[in-house]
Amino acid sequence: MTENITPALAKFIAEKILKQANKVIKPDEALISSGLIDSFSLMDLALFVEDTFHVRIEDTELNAQSFDNLNQLSELIAFRR
Repeated sequence: MTENITPALAKFIAEKILKQANKVIKPDEALISSGLIDSFSLMDLALFVEDTFHVRIEDTELNAQSFDNLNQLSELIAFRR
């Protein structure tokens, strides 16, 4: 169910947030807790998720418990769909 979500998230993060189109982001790689994504980038990612996948992300979910890796975020999106 998350097979189409994870690659889209990884591509967005690599290209738009990190500005490194060739960067490979592993599904279980820490995004927030490792400092790869900061709070400003987190907002950009949340807006991308809402616009692309047509789901609502609550402000309380913008944290490392929900957004720290692609697996967590993909599962949240799939659950909301």
